[in-house]
Amino acid sequence: MSASRPARPGEKPFSAPLPGFDDAGLVFIGRLRSPFASRDDCPKNRRAAIEAGATGRLEVDRPFREALQGLAPGDHVFCLSWLDGAARDLALQKPRHAETPRGTFSLRSPVRPNPIGLHLVRIEALDIESGLVTIDAIDVVDGTPLLDIKPYHGSVDRPQEG
Repeated sequence: MSASRPARPGEKPFSAPLPGFDDAGLVFIGRLRSPFASRDDCPKNRRAAIEAGATGRLEVDRPFREALQGLAPGDHVFCLSWLDGAARDLALQKPRHAETPRGTFSLRSPVRPNPIGLHLVRIEALDIESGLVTIDAIDVVDGTPLLDIKPYHGSVDRPQEG
């Protein structure tokens, strides 16, 4: 169990040894900025972040700024982050709100074999030259590494009803 928090009743690490963490060739393209200094301070999801008024921003590093072209205020985008403070060793987790443990892949917890965060945000302001993208809400620790930004398209990303 990671030192980031004590185990909750019913939590279980993976039973087989985990492979070494190979370099997947990922690079951080910037950082996510938020008002939260620790995981315990963070809202648990987008809805809670919006309700808390937890606005934030993306700080995109210089080599990647030109890739912001084509985005505009009002657009929704997915931000992929590297949840660098998260444990990577639990197969079963017991969320604070649940009575029984659940499989890691059935949860949005940051604790997972590859701690990649997925955040849907709305762009409020955009300055390509400085690499600053103001967003409506975020639920991560300040300084979380940013892996990628992908556009959200309601016509293809929203599940069809029925």
